[in-house]
Formats: sequence, structure tokens, C-alpha cells
Amino acid sequence: MGQNLIFTNDVQAAIDRLTNDSDHNLTVWIADVNTARLMPAPAHFITIPDGDENKTLATVTRVWDEMERMGATRRSLVINLGGGMVTDLGGFAAATFKRGVRFINVPTTLLGAVDAAVGGKTGFNYHGLKNEIGTFAPASDVIISTRFFDTLPVEEMKSGYAEVLKHAMLSNRDEFLRLLDHDFNAPIDHDDLLERLRRSVQVKVDIVARDPNEQGERKALNLGHTIGHALESLAMKREKPVPHGYAVAWGLVTETILSHIRLQFPSEDVHRLGHFVRDNYRGFPFTCDDYDELLALMRHDKKSRNGEITCTLLTSIGDYRIDQAVTPDDITAALDILRDHLGL
Repeated sequence: MGQNLIFTNDVQAAIDRLTNDSDHNLTVWIADVNTARLMPAPAHFITIPDGDENKTLATVTRVWDEMERMGATRRSLVINLGGGMVTDLGGFAAATFKRGVRFINVPTTLLGAVDAAVGGKTGFNYHGLKNEIGTFAPASDVIISTRFFDTLPVEEMKSGYAEVLKHAMLSNRDEFLRLLDHDFNAPIDHDDLLERLRRSVQVKVDIVARDPNEQGERKALNLGHTIGHALESLAMKREKPVPHGYAVAWGLVTETILSHIRLQFPSEDVHRLGHFVRDNYRGFPFTCDDYDELLALMRHDKKSRNGEITCTLLTSIGDYRIDQAVTPDDITAALDILRDHLGL
């Protein structure tokens, strides 16, 4: 994968070490408007709008324009400081500027730390579809810390936690059960959370190392995302965006229901997950009248093939099956059950 992962709560020391050891001629910082308010702006600083609705070609073009104006070259260094939107978009801008500039990711959200900043995927949304344009381009280094999380709204913590839960579902039932006991209202235990992040990220790192360009096993990391991306894209089209992790949480419930229908995934674990999601993730108001549009979005998803909708499914926690074709009837039945779980 080519990424150096640094788990630390002394972020400045890690940045200083990486930048001092580099032979770069210019350091360009990229951050969203919220993150930019938390720090004094370095000399070469690009601020981009916040929110997934701004993860667009127009924003990428703005970053390229600013890098060109600053005199960035292939010997420059980009530091992406922010959530998943920043690391995705900033990584894409760096990877494509002058055919590739080294970049470092410093995720400031739980979602960014456990998912977007690691694994080498970069990109932006296009024509209402999530991450439709992008490339595989790993950051040279990723600094993972919990020091930014104290100021995050609980909604942001829940969003990232869905990806932590996904990694546990792909790897370890005991961890899955521990995660379902989490109380989002309790104060953050930074040491405990950093260790949880280390375990969770390692699941992704191990899978990506075996399949960096998503030709096979890496598709396991799409668990919850075929359904989740469709719900997220529908919300975006309605101009009522939802946090990515919320859509993933709903997708995880739906795809475990599909796993039960197709692969006899244990019903008790479907219900455990469903109760946790119902209690912690507000429901997205959709009805059976939206099913045709959701199915169309799934067919256009990068994970589908030749119009056939495919998902990663589970036979049990830790035992996954990629590229599982699912029928529209199975999907609509699973969505009916999801709506029951969420009280919609």
C-alpha cells in the first residue's frame, strides 16, 4: 500500500519530523473552513468549503489553481488536514497535479481516521454519484490521532463509528459485540479509542495490502456501501444530505438482512445491529415509492456490474463473501425490514 501509519496524540511532533526529513521545496496545506479556524494559517494554505456537497470538480479545480499560483512543483508536499472530504479531494488534487505530488493525510474526524485517509482511494462526487471520479493514490504518511475528536459533534463521532463497526463485522465477533455496548454520551477515553482505531485500521490495511486496486478481496470493505451509497445519493439529490456513516449504518443493517436471506447470516446478529442503529442513528425518511430510484442508483454504482446489483455479504461475523448478486425483490424486501427497524 505504500503508506506509513503513525498513531500518536502528539500530532505536531509527527508533522515536524515528516516535513523536516523531506527534500520538498514547498509545503501546501489543504483544510476545510471549519478545520482552518482551529489553527494559524501557514504561508501556503488552501481553504475549501465544508460538506460533501462541495466535494466536486469545481473545488478540485480551485485547489489546482491555488497550487499553481503558489508555485507548487512535483517536489512540493501537500498536507491534507481535515475529514474524509478533505483527504479524498485533497489527495486527488495532489495525485493528479503535475502527475503526482507527495501528500500526507492528517484526518481530524473519526470517519477520516478509520476510513477515508487510509487505503489510497481519492476522488470526488460527480453527477450526484458518490466518488464517481477518482484514483488509487496512497498518501505517503497518515497521522492518526484522537486529539481532534473532543470538539466533534456527536453526529460526527457516530458517522465514523459506523466504519469501525464495519471493520469489526469483517473480522471479529467479540469486537463487534463490544462495539455494540458503546455509549456516545460518555467522555472520550483517548488511549482506549486510539487503540481501537489501531485495531480497526489494521483490518483495512491487511485487506488493502492483499488487493490494493480492488480487483478482488478489497471489495469486502464495501460491506454496507451498496445500499448506503444509494441512500446517501438520494439524500444528496433531495438537497438534504446525511452523514456518510449514517448511510453506511443503514446499509450495514440492510446488507445483513440480505445476508440472512441469501447466506443464513444469524438473525440474532441482525437484530443486535438493527437495535443499535435504531437507537443511535436517526432514520432517513424514505418510502417504498423511492425504491425504483434507489435501485437505479445501485445499478449505477461502481460496485455493480452490467446492471446487476452486487453486495458484500456475510455468512457470519468475520466470514464475508464478495460480489454477491442480489435481486431487486430481495433488496426491496430488505429495505422494508430496514424501515421497520428504524420506525419509518
